[in-house]
Amino acid sequence: MDFSFTQEQEMLRDGVSKYLEKSYDFDTRQKVVRGAEPWSGEAWQQFAEFGLLALPFAESQGGLGGTISDCMAVAELLGEHLSVEPFATTIMLAGAALAASDSARAGRWLERIIAGEASAAFAYEEGSGTANPDMIRLTATASADGFSLTGEKRLVIAGGEADIVVVAARLGDNGPLALLLVEGNAEGIERRTYTTIDGRSAANIAFNAVAIADDCVLHRDAGDTLTRIINHAIITQCAEAVGAMGALLDITGEYAGTRKQFGVPIGTFQAVAHRLADMKIAYNKARATLVYTTALAQSGAATQRDIAILKGQTGKLGRAIGEAAIQTHGGVGMTDELSVSHYHKRLLAIDAQFGAHDYHLRMLGQP
Repeated sequence: MDFSFTQEQEMLRDGVSKYLEKSYDFDTRQKVVRGAEPWSGEAWQQFAEFGLLALPFAESQGGLGGTISDCMAVAELLGEHLSVEPFATTIMLAGAALAASDSARAGRWLERIIAGEASAAFAYEEGSGTANPDMIRLTATASADGFSLTGEKRLVIAGGEADIVVVAARLGDNGPLALLLVEGNAEGIERRTYTTIDGRSAANIAFNAVAIADDCVLHRDAGDTLTRIINHAIITQCAEAVGAMGALLDITGEYAGTRKQFGVPIGTFQAVAHRLADMKIAYNKARATLVYTTALAQSGAATQRDIAILKGQTGKLGRAIGEAAIQTHGGVGMTDELSVSHYHKRLLAIDAQFGAHDYHLRMLGQP
């Protein structure tokens, strides 16, 4: 099994990395977070030009036919530069649901998303904080013209601005899980927007008897499809987390080599040197797990246990690296002026989505 990036992946990573280094430094990112728009429209269009928005979709759908390994290779760079653009949400979750549907309406929206002309959100969370689909209770009841959707979804990333929302719900009481397409201007939608701790736009969305036409039912029995989509999104988000961990390791190592106390760099102190060594070990463990799990997923051999190991390891090790980076920097590491705290908050947010690390590690003990 080959764990190295291909030449094409290296070329794509090189182009994306150069753009982010030049046009998406920390100060630029902070201006985006504090601005009126939820993310950078300029960066999103640049992602479209690079082909990132088309990456995982089939060529017959206007995509590039990329693999989960391609998406992982790009997502790692997005995490390294703290990108707030909703790549995982719009492309890996909502976009993947559209791509897996035979609905003509879904195909038209997917074309607009690939072109960077529309955004999509994925409404899944209802307050349980896990990736377990058995916890979904939102129900679409049958009506004369299709279905009627009533209920609420929480923590919908990019949900306040999305042109469409892909909703996971049940068809009828205790019915099968389905994926539904709801347009953002549909009658009966109420969106309460807010900013998450890592600077991203999110919303709690209430559906008040929202009409769902038959061609807006993307998948009527979406259990297997939903699991595959979420697993690929978890891999992508873990890649973002690993990118953030690598950035924290570099930033903290540089700081420890230049910050002096008693006339010598603090990195020469045994306690700090051991902390940096622990950070490097944690990073290498997380990245090795990411690369291995991605290779398994690409070959079709990844199990739910493999995904749980990745999610649990990434969340636990990411928290450890973030805390060690802040401790090494001291009080200034907790301020908004330094990127360290923002990387740590991003790692916490990734850990929380689709089940925190302790949830997934407990799942490994289940028979």
